[in-house]
Amino acid sequence: MNHESGRIKSFTDLDAWKEGHKLVLDIYKLTNLFPRDELFCLTSQLRRAGISFTSNIAEGFSRQSFKEKIQFYSMALGSLTEIQNQLLAARDIGYITNEIFNKSAEQTIKVNKITNGLIKKSKFIIHNS
Repeated sequence: MNHESGRIKSFTDLDAWKEGHKLVLDIYKLTNLFPRDELFCLTSQLRRAGISFTSNIAEGFSRQSFKEKIQFYSMALGSLTEIQNQLLAARDIGYITNEIFNKSAEQTIKVNKITNGLIKKSKFIIHNS
């Protein structure tokens, strides 16, 4: 929302949230390719895990202590791992092509690295305060 002079004012300014949001949009597009009978299983699971990732980043941002922030950012990583697992299943079942899988898997790796950086930065702040 705001990113004046490099200062992060909203969770939407966090790169982890921005890249996670891109992943969520990709997940919604790719799950539209799934058979209708997957609506309440793999489609729902993938979408919920994606939304859970960005929601945990947002909630962590709003927490006052860095210890709490780390807890929510770590939960976000758990949701990201769920997404990686579910994408593998979708590929292996044949719901998505290798090309779609690779694109989404690359995004999960990017999001993972950024989120781990956010956690490391938060731990650094704790240890130096």
